[in-house]
Amino acid sequence: MKILVTGGAGFIGSHTVVELHNAGFEPVIIDNLYNSNLNVLEGIKKITGKAFPFYEIDCNDAEKVRALFEKEQFDGVIHFAAYKAVGESVEKPLNYYENNLISLMVLLRAAQEFNVDKFVFSSSCTVYGQPEQLPVTENTPRLPANSPYGNTKAIAEDIIRDHVHSKPALKAISLRYFNPIGAHETSLIGELPNGVPSNLVPFITQTAAGLRKSLTVFGSDYDTPDGTCIRDFIHVVDLAKAHVKALDLLQSQTDTNYYDVFNVGTGEGYTVLQLINTFEEVNGVKLNYSIGPRREGDVEKIYAQSDKVNNVMKWRAEKTMADALRDAWNWQLKLTAEK
Repeated sequence: MKILVTGGAGFIGSHTVVELHNAGFEPVIIDNLYNSNLNVLEGIKKITGKAFPFYEIDCNDAEKVRALFEKEQFDGVIHFAAYKAVGESVEKPLNYYENNLISLMVLLRAAQEFNVDKFVFSSSCTVYGQPEQLPVTENTPRLPANSPYGNTKAIAEDIIRDHVHSKPALKAISLRYFNPIGAHETSLIGELPNGVPSNLVPFITQTAAGLRKSLTVFGSDYDTPDGTCIRDFIHVVDLAKAHVKALDLLQSQTDTNYYDVFNVGTGEGYTVLQLINTFEEVNGVKLNYSIGPRREGDVEKIYAQSDKVNNVMKWRAEKTMADALRDAWNWQLKLTAEK
C-alpha cells in the first residue's frame, strides 16, 4: 500500500516513514521544509536502506497536491503537516488557522477526488484544554483550547468527522498525541527544529550541549507535586508505530462512515522537573536551568488513559521516558559532532 506522509521530513513524520517501511507499506513524503531539513531524508535512507519519493510541496497548494494524487495513486494519507508551536500560535493566530485548516481541506478534497479511503490525522491532547478530571479518556469533554494551535486541532477533528459522515467511502482516525520526545535509537533521525526550539526536550539537549546558555522552566506555582506542569511524555518511535496500527485498523474496517479518535500516550504523568532530573541522571549531564513565569497557552497538567488504544488498536507504549531522553541526547551529540 502506498501511503502519503505529509510533513514526512519532520520529527514525527520521519520516524513514521521508517515504521511504515518496516511494516511493509510504501511511504511517499511531501514537506515544504518550513520546520524540517532535507538532511532527514538521508537519515531515513541509512536506516531503511531505501530512498523514498520526496516532493517539496506545501499542502495549501491545491493544484500541486492534486497533481501529486493524480501521479502517485495513494492508498492512504497520514497528515502531519501543520504549524505546531503553542506560544507562536498565541502571537500569530491567523497564520495557524489559515495553514492548519486549509491544508487539511485541500487533502480531504484530493482524497475524495482520487478515491483514497484511509486517512490518519495528527491531532493533539490540547483539544481537551485543561481537563477537570485526570487521566483523560477519549470521552473526556473537549474544553475550549488554551491556544489557537489547540483550537485548530479541535476544528480539524470536526471537519474530518463531518466529511466522513458525508462521504462513506472515506474512513478516518484522529490520533490525539500527548508529548512526543526522543529520537531513533540509531541517532540517524531525531527532532531537528529550525531556529529556537518550541518543544522542551530539544531545548534541554541544546542547553546541555552548550548551544544555549540556559533553559527556562515556565512556571513553578502550578498545583502539582513540584509546582511545574505535568505531561505524558511518549517516545517518538512508539508514537510512529501507532500510525501503522491506525492504518491496519482502517484497512480492517467494514463499517461505512467510520471515524474514531484515540489517545496516544503512556498513561503516566511526569512534571517538567522530573523530566529534567531524569535527563541528568541517565546522561550524566548537569543542566543549567532557571524558573520563569508561566507561559500563556500552557495547560497545567494532562496525561492519558490509554485503555482504548491498547485494546482496539492493539498498541501500547514500549519505551520509557529514560529511553527517550537517552536517545534524544545521543541524537544531540551526533548533531554537535557534525558541526
